Amino acid sequence: MIILSPRYSFKVPIYAECLSPDVFAGKSLEEVLLLQAWEGNKQRVLKDLFSIEGEVDNPPDKITMQIGGDIRKVRMIGARMSFGSMIIEGDVGVHLGWMMKGGEILAKGNVDSWVGCMMEGGRIEVAGSAGDYVGAPYRGSTQGMKDGIVVIHGDAGNEVGCYMRGGLIVIDGKVGEFAGISMRDGTILIRGDCEGRAGAGMFDGKIIICGHVASILPTFTIDDIRPTVKINDEKAVGPFYRFTGDITENGKGKLFVAKDKNPQLSFYEKYL
Repeated sequence: MIILSPRYSFKVPIYAECLSPDVFAGKSLEEVLLLQAWEGNKQRVLKDLFSIEGEVDNPPDKITMQIGGDIRKVRMIGARMSFGSMIIEGDVGVHLGWMMKGGEILAKGNVDSWVGCMMEGGRIEVAGSAGDYVGAPYRGSTQGMKDGIVVIHGDAGNEVGCYMRGGLIVIDGKVGEFAGISMRDGTILIRGDCEGRAGAGMFDGKIIICGHVASILPTFTIDDIRPTVKINDEKAVGPFYRFTGDITENGKGKLFVAKDKNPQLSFYEKYL
């Protein structure tokens, strides 16, 4: 295991794309210490920012990085990661697992926005809550999460799965507005409540809401009531109202909403 911790309390953002098993693999400890990162607008070497202990000469798929301390200002940890594993002991900044392709990241605290941004594979698990744009792309891009798994055990913010193209996002808590906005494929499972506007602009894919949602967008039509919903190799137990949309996009996405938690939606049943 390679253990890193900040040398001091960071006051400005730290851009540390180098904090990834892919970058550490094949390098000596001396080479790792000289990797470059940005502290605000100043370029630093890693040894000036972090204390680093452990061995780096493991086989690439066996590399485990553990990062502790106050790293809320540290961004882009695990960027482009394709193998190995990372353990984040505290809260962490934006873009965790940016363009991740493989391996595993376990964050034991909370994460800021854009976790799993443009992710293509691997697994990210967050013990706490997440900010906005889980699995979403940068503003102006339509290349959202393509594959992989993101599990948030707490809550998440707005636009979970924006422009999602594949993979699985699981939120154990509640989410903000616009879950699955402009979604193209993949699956979003929300075990808690959703603030609303789920599936806006959705073209394809699957959203399952097990908690309460105030209303369904009028651009979705009800299909039927399903006792269960398949999620990969598992099933969510309902019953669920099943809606199709977004018709403004000629969409064929599926929106499943727990019937028992949403009695205000019972008027849809007359259209079945």
